[in-house]
Amino acid sequence: MATATAADPGRPSFAPRRRHSDLRRAMPTVAWWAICGLIALMFLFPLVMLALTVIKSPGEAAASPPYYIPHHVSLENFKEIGNTSSGIFQYVVNSALVSLGTVAGSVVVATLGGYGFARYRFRGRTALFVVALMTMMVPFQALLTPMYSVLVFLHLQNSLLGLTLVYITFQMPFALFVMRNAFAEVPQEIEDAAAMDGASTLSTLMRVMVPVAKPAIATVALFAFFSAWNEFLAALIFLSDQTRFTLPVFLTTLVTGRLGAINWGVLEAGVVITIVPCLIIFLLLQRYYVRGLVSGAVR
Repeated sequence: MATATAADPGRPSFAPRRRHSDLRRAMPTVAWWAICGLIALMFLFPLVMLALTVIKSPGEAAASPPYYIPHHVSLENFKEIGNTSSGIFQYVVNSALVSLGTVAGSVVVATLGGYGFARYRFRGRTALFVVALMTMMVPFQALLTPMYSVLVFLHLQNSLLGLTLVYITFQMPFALFVMRNAFAEVPQEIEDAAAMDGASTLSTLMRVMVPVAKPAIATVALFAFFSAWNEFLAALIFLSDQTRFTLPVFLTTLVTGRLGAINWGVLEAGVVITIVPCLIIFLLLQRYYVRGLVSGAVR
């Protein structure tokens, strides 16, 4: 009995049907990546336009209708923003001082408070922690007026120190929540072993608990830095001396064109300077970020 071969025209071929079936199975994956790609393009488009605007000449940046692709690459926008007022460096330093102070204060206070809530048993502990978390539901804009009154009473209005204390206050609820969960996840036996070795409470916290809670500390530090570095409204209200302006407030003063027109090229150069420190710090600490956010989630 003769057997059919691949060249036999009478033999049915299943190759087209198999290809069609494989395509149908692959369609959900293709659609998924297509949707993800479109969403990624939506987020990347403003950044691409920002980068293109920065390297335009001032004339091209202010042209109407705008040029989407610069005809010539120019760094005049960065030179001009460095020559505005007393230079952008002063405002970068102001923002850095406030942001680093906010990070230091938030980490120290949240570490001590989170450790106390996680390890010490005292009456009203749960109620006090819930009240601290409930303050996150209060819009910070509603607290600006009473905080301004407090700063006036303490003679800290129009000062970077007063603004730093305000930012630390805003960060406390979230920072306490993260640190309390991180310390609560650490087994009690580790502290007992340190106590048996003669370590004091403060020594146990600094040498045992803090190294274990590094991801949570990095998360608190990142949120505190980003919030303080990019915050605008409180800095605008609490600071009246231009020499003490932070970078976001300074960028709003870049109205240098005729009839109050905005110099978009210089403004976008300032935005790039604002983005760079946040991007660098996030890339350095990103491995701790997600671990810190989910710390204590199982509990």
